Amino acid sequence: MTLREELQAMVQKARRYVESAEALRLRSDFDSAVSRLYYAMFYCAEALLRARGHSFFSHRAVISAFAQQFVKPGPLPRDLHKWLQTAFEKRQVSEHEFISTADEPEVVEMVSQARQFLSMTEDLLKNEGQL
Repeated sequence: MTLREELQAMVQKARRYVESAEALRLRSDFDSAVSRLYYAMFYCAEALLRARGHSFFSHRAVISAFAQQFVKPGPLPRDLHKWLQTAFEKRQVSEHEFISTADEPEVVEMVSQARQFLSMTEDLLKNEGQL
């Protein structure tokens, strides 16, 4: 598999996860939706890093490297890093706690954020000739 094919697969998976989260929201499965939305953003961050030759073994390392490579120097806004960090924290709670803390307005907001994250990821990868 070429790098371009790998990046396309990662972006496609992120897109599928956003759509899955929307379906889960409609079923009032907010915890599962939060998890899918985090992973959608995570795969976008991972694709951007992979496009520049970076690979990491932990989620925290990906989140940190994303800030170092794409937010602090630009070209992406700080909000994306904040959204990714917040989604990571919410996913941790949603997957490890038995009592749900996520609600529909929160998931609706996260869907919007994940869609923006995905759009900016695709734009940047296209501008850099990676997609």
